[in-house]
Amino acid sequence: MPRPRFLLALPAWAWLAAFFVAPVAMVVYFSFGYKPGLFGTHATDVLSLDRYREALSPTFFTTFTNTLRVGIAGTLICLLIGIPMAYWMAVKVSPTRRAFLLALVIVPFWTNFLVRTIGWQVILAPEGWLSGLLQALGIRQDPLAILYTRSAVLLGVVYNYLPLMILPLFVAFDRVGPELREASKDLGADRWRTFTRVTLPLARPGIVAGVLLVFIPLMGDYITAIVLGGARGNMVGQLVASQFQAAQNWALGSAMAVLLILIIAVSVMIGAGIAYLLTWPVRTRRRLGLADLPSTPDPQQVRT
Repeated sequence: MPRPRFLLALPAWAWLAAFFVAPVAMVVYFSFGYKPGLFGTHATDVLSLDRYREALSPTFFTTFTNTLRVGIAGTLICLLIGIPMAYWMAVKVSPTRRAFLLALVIVPFWTNFLVRTIGWQVILAPEGWLSGLLQALGIRQDPLAILYTRSAVLLGVVYNYLPLMILPLFVAFDRVGPELREASKDLGADRWRTFTRVTLPLARPGIVAGVLLVFIPLMGDYITAIVLGGARGNMVGQLVASQFQAAQNWALGSAMAVLLILIIAVSVMIGAGIAYLLTWPVRTRRRLGLADLPSTPDPQQVRT
């Protein structure tokens, strides 16, 4: 007797249930509780929405908006850098050199995330070598003052998450075979029209994957904010970590974490809606163009 096919997916479902669904459900449950006294971490004997009201207070709400700005700006910068970089690697570079370039892109992942971020702290320090070089060249008169600002956080997240954008884009552009680009050129399209009408639409799955891989972990990043931002670059991930570790207020930290998850989900849905509306004229024009093509004649009518 053949076994049901869904049995093959049971290990994956068990893994997701144990290490994703259960922890998230526990965090949601804790978010309705409160902190019982000075030395307690959480209590759930009385459930309420007070922690959500506290998390959405003006003090914390500003951090949520700043995090969303950094997340959107960092994702867009990674996309603007990643598209030409991945296209150049997949189309313009010879196949013998692609492996070497891909290795260079992956090299940062071989180094600890915290070590890489601290490296940027050393580079951007007012007494660092970059500040001294800019002053020696006469570009700046004063020491570099970018460290512990939101700009430093944005620079750090772009550096740390850019490979996650380049890799799926490279795979997407590499799957668009050269014969499609050659066919577009044979039909009279120039390089720009070939890229925007053929290559880029076919690489849409890679763009979506890259945006999700960058935006979702970036929104929860707190190491970059702590190391490069200080008090000025505060992000929600840093607040959540401080509530669980320093303040020992697991209920408020859980409420902030749930709100962060909701903000990410809503932002992704809004982004998908905007992308759908922006590409709707292109899809409509394409359908109209296909409708104007002559239909294939019936073989029976051709014989008669």
